[in-house]
Amino acid sequence: MKITSPDSPALEQLCAELAARADETDASGRFPAEQIRLCGEAGVYEWFLAPEWGGQAWTDADIVRGYLALSRACLSTTFAITQRTGACRRIAGSDNQQLKERLLPELATSRSFATVGISHLTTSGRHLAKPMLSARPADGGWRLTGRAPWVTGGVAADWVVLGASVVDGETATGEELLIAVPRDAAGLTVGDPFALVGVTASSTGPVLLEEVFVPREQLINGPAEKVMSIGRGGNTGGYETSTLALGLASAALGYLGEEASKRPDLSEAHLRLDSEREGLREDLLATAAGQPACSNESLRTRANSLVLRATQAALSAAKGRGYVAGHPVGRWCREALFFMVWSCPAPVANANLCELAGIAE
Repeated sequence: MKITSPDSPALEQLCAELAARADETDASGRFPAEQIRLCGEAGVYEWFLAPEWGGQAWTDADIVRGYLALSRACLSTTFAITQRTGACRRIAGSDNQQLKERLLPELATSRSFATVGISHLTTSGRHLAKPMLSARPADGGWRLTGRAPWVTGGVAADWVVLGASVVDGETATGEELLIAVPRDAAGLTVGDPFALVGVTASSTGPVLLEEVFVPREQLINGPAEKVMSIGRGGNTGGYETSTLALGLASAALGYLGEEASKRPDLSEAHLRLDSEREGLREDLLATAAGQPACSNESLRTRANSLVLRATQAALSAAKGRGYVAGHPVGRWCREALFFMVWSCPAPVANANLCELAGIAE
């Protein structure tokens, strides 16, 4: 049964399956390929694409509701889906009609997997004297050399959407491009994934390129200055990331609520945290609906704070059981740290640091 709305019973069934596999996935550290397939069969990848590509074109608010359910069930799987979605949205937002016709119909299903390697265009990597990933014009296309340092699910990808800085000789021109590269392209190597504290199963690590030729037919956007501002991407670092944090916090608060039903001493803490969760959920949905009550920066600061406190509250309730490897509460606590570092803007990091240090803003 396909999921056609965030209220669909099929979404609840899928999330139950993902949650049942989450601890084993975390322990193994292996990319959740089976979960990715199940999501495709359930129609998850259709949420983000237009009907002309086989999609359902969900509203942004409904996508938030879907992501909340998925990330509550399994953060590693959902994080990988956000990177897949980021790639699909970059392609869908391109003017390259032939590329869209070639890639998007299969990306609306589980038959093809795409991911992104673009973070170096928006972080400190863009200020290096030598670009981290360079694109040199060549007959009929481009030659890419360097590395994309943070790519999720590269081992499973059929396509990687890469951002590169255009060079003339050894000198960067100031322009950038986005381009779709097949994983089996000559000269492309998927490096070993990093052993992360949490979400290791996302298989996040570098993709290395050595004189990889990519024809211009696979160009998504550019060359242009600040190519990431062209078209629509995956809201990296915006409310999408906050949504995943809230989904994880909801998992922890669900556990805390179950314990509170048996231990009245936990009730006040659960009620306060859950009220905060509901307020953040309402603000996220309002933002997704185009009626923001606060900034994305404020949402992210609050989401980071809540997910840290909610998971640690769950650990306190679980006591020693939660500190034993294999208990979901221990996994949630490790996964909560992910939001302190992934696409975390400096003002958000500073605000969270001030809260941890007890410094009033």
